[in-house]
Amino acid sequence: MPTAILDANSTGLDSNPKPEAEEPALAASCDELSGLRFLIVLAARWEASKSVDPECRAELRLELDHLHALYFEKIDAIAMHFGVQQAMDAQKEVERTVKVPRSMMPAISPDDREKLYF
Repeated sequence: MPTAILDANSTGLDSNPKPEAEEPALAASCDELSGLRFLIVLAARWEASKSVDPECRAELRLELDHLHALYFEKIDAIAMHFGVQQAMDAQKEVERTVKVPRSMMPAISPDDREKLYF
């Protein structure tokens, strides 16, 4: 009987997950977190723009609330799957590295575009 247990373990039937398998999943989660952070920064910039009408600003605020909720849900999911320290490190890294170019401005309507050129 003990020989059968040794044989099962030597053939790779170990039920413990391998750390190497978690790395791509953690990287993918961090990429998703980065994407959410990018959208939050971009939407916040647009929401603060003077060229955005009040109705659009209200929609952007709702979208920002939704994006913030998704962002923190993703951090929670990382913490549950990979550990709290990994989640804290991921959040710190994302908030330190994700940048939105200043040249990215809010989309403007064709009417507003005409006002800019004439």
